[in-house]
Amino acid sequence: MTLDEFFGVGTTVTLGSHKFEPEEIKAFAAKYDPQPFHLDENLAQGSVFGRLCASGWHTASMWMRYNLASQAVEGEHWAGPGPKPEFGPSPGFKNLKWLKPVYAGETVTFTRTGISHRPLTSRPGWRLLTLRADAFDSTGDKVLELESAVLVKTG
Repeated sequence: MTLDEFFGVGTTVTLGSHKFEPEEIKAFAAKYDPQPFHLDENLAQGSVFGRLCASGWHTASMWMRYNLASQAVEGEHWAGPGPKPEFGPSPGFKNLKWLKPVYAGETVTFTRTGISHRPLTSRPGWRLLTLRADAFDSTGDKVLELESAVLVKTG
């Protein structure tokens, strides 16, 4: 297996799907994004959204949860030369877009596409992997997109 294959460069992987239940939406919002349209069905009705919807940060956090679960499973199948790559910290992300609200009761499907990877001259044995993160509602509309980077130890 090559690093391009392992990192899924040019390949879109479905990470899983998650149903955003009202109580989960409110619990996340109460802790991390306490805006009325995330906290209360009645207040949400009078908002620009018209009904209870998940925080964009909640949606992005669920992408990360499913991404990490997928990486753990994929890592078990390393058949390439040398040691299995080890995922490290992320230096950040860019182009985060919340394209459509995720309403209570909606099921969202998360995907990841490998964009590229390159060696880090400042850290021998490490690569910078760039991924595109996407999330889609049950109608197929994209609700989230971002470009994420992660450091990966390969040697």
